[in-house]
Amino acid sequence: MVKIKSRVSKPDWLKIQLPNTADYNWMHKTIRDNKLHTICTSGKCPNAAECWGRGTATFMILGDICTRACKFCNVKTGKPNPVDLKEPLRIARSIQIMKLKHAVITSVDRDDLEDGGAEIWAATIRKTKELNPNTSMEVLIPDFNGLHHLVQTVMDAKPEVISHNLETVRRLTPVIRTKAKYDISLRTLKYIADGGMVAKSGIMLGLGETEEEVFEAMDDLLSVGVKVMTIGQYLQPTQNHLPVSEYVTPEQFKKYEQVGLEKGFKYVESGPLVRSSYHAEKHINALK
Repeated sequence: MVKIKSRVSKPDWLKIQLPNTADYNWMHKTIRDNKLHTICTSGKCPNAAECWGRGTATFMILGDICTRACKFCNVKTGKPNPVDLKEPLRIARSIQIMKLKHAVITSVDRDDLEDGGAEIWAATIRKTKELNPNTSMEVLIPDFNGLHHLVQTVMDAKPEVISHNLETVRRLTPVIRTKAKYDISLRTLKYIADGGMVAKSGIMLGLGETEEEVFEAMDDLLSVGVKVMTIGQYLQPTQNHLPVSEYVTPEQFKKYEQVGLEKGFKYVESGPLVRSSYHAEKHINALK
């Protein structure tokens, strides 16, 4: 049983002020005027301004209702709506309107679908490339219940980076994830890497993990061919989610970055405000 510490106050390094730059204001206006949906805005990402300034944004497909109920995630859980077959074109046009250099696409889990949404994933990637031939792409995919032929459907559409998050260390996986399993995630990432793709993964800190457990997670990811790792601070979305056990210091995040690079990752993005798509446009070079 995991022991959760009493509630701790949010430190100053997690408090940010929204910028007022030309790039930020233009992108925000473009999203609002065209009724575009990005994780950057709906998720109130602290890095939105920085990413937009580099021509990067993140989108979520397959609806906003997940079939899983992980204890760290604020996405709604329940019976999803039917698949929208026009979504691939809408996402591609959104990327075109926003003039993105790099796009990140993620999704809810769709365990209700026979293919887990893999065909919509592939169609979205292909349509995005058709309308935006100069835009590179990262996809942050679910585990597809460990069915590799569904992962292959996504791989065949040839995004530049395929990411699947481990989310936490092995010991805490049953505590914070519902259906997803640590080893299934590792096998999914191995299949991606063995297929010659850039494999990427990430974890959150502040859930009760130890330093040694973080190092073990690094070793596990490296053992299956992952080249890029992101490490960020878990923030409790609502009172109904797991509380934060610890606010990890910027110095400790820097240590994890240094250790990860020494262990063999090509890129390690590690910091209190780091999210999965942080500096995503750089990670397409992980195999070079």
